[in-house]
Amino acid sequence: MSEGLLLERVSLRYGDGEETTVALEEVSLRVEPGEIIAVVGPSGAGKSSLLAVAGGLTVPDSGRVLVGGVDLAGRERDRARVRRERIGYVFQSNNLIPSLTAVDQVRLPLTFGRVTDPRDPRELLAAVGVEHKEDRRPHQLSGGERQRVGIARALVTRPDVLLVDEPTAALDRQRSHEVLELLARETRERRMATVVVTHDHDVLRHCDRVFEMVDGRLTAGEPVTA
Repeated sequence: MSEGLLLERVSLRYGDGEETTVALEEVSLRVEPGEIIAVVGPSGAGKSSLLAVAGGLTVPDSGRVLVGGVDLAGRERDRARVRRERIGYVFQSNNLIPSLTAVDQVRLPLTFGRVTDPRDPRELLAAVGVEHKEDRRPHQLSGGERQRVGIARALVTRPDVLLVDEPTAALDRQRSHEVLELLARETRERRMATVVVTHDHDVLRHCDRVFEMVDGRLTAGEPVTA
């Protein structure tokens, strides 16, 4: 059973001395299973750092990050296992492998560790509307199609936590709506704890709460009203 995502008083700084940049300052956040939240704020406010710390890609200078009861600030072996098995990422830049077809991109996370109940890669490609492109490589796909393949790849392991960076950046309005409906539905049906970083205000109506990040600090989450 997923325990969601918990950040407790997390701080992160880059650089030394006078060149130190505060990326996160005493950030606390709980995202429950089945909840989707949005984080908004200006560029450079710390949103990408928040995703990196929440996903175990970056270790904070202080504080705790718990996924399934495991502190991601702990041992690298534990952190790597949780990243593989319990966290799904949707990167703004897609991070697709140039030599792999769309269906093999989605299969890729299944090769890194033990996944007890994986999703069917072809069914996920159909869910995001690119089943007809399963044999295409990234250079043969549009930006929106690459984004949707990235979403399918993030869902294949049935993660407990889903971290999404600007999911609609490369999509038209109709496709954005479809993708957001999918993310919201998957979050609730699969009981994931989902964090979406976005500049797109249309994303917010699909979320349960909205947080704002400014200068590395996170506001209290406001419920989304219709």
